[in-house]
Amino acid sequence: MKMSIIQTTCASKKEANKIAKILISKNLAACIQISKVQSLYMWKNKLCIDKERLLCIKTKKKYFKKIEREIKENHSYDLPEIIEIKITNASKEYLNFIGESC
Repeated sequence: MKMSIIQTTCASKKEANKIAKILISKNLAACIQISKVQSLYMWKNKLCIDKERLLCIKTKKKYFKKIEREIKENHSYDLPEIIEIKITNASKEYLNFIGESC
């Protein structure tokens, strides 16, 4: 079974926790880490420097579309970051944990 990490950022701790709880409660993710980050990017020809929360969502690859839909439905951004990172190496035990948890 193929596993991946889906990454998104949120404007607040509250929003990050809300999305994480939805994904975990729907068994779409095994584990979600939430970290404080600073993001620099151009938006509408303006340099933005924002404090955000980064979510690293460990899941089965087949759940990408469902997770993408949940993020879009519950996110405050017009264009949220939603990217998938393929897990190429991991311990067998951790892969089993992901597989059994979602």
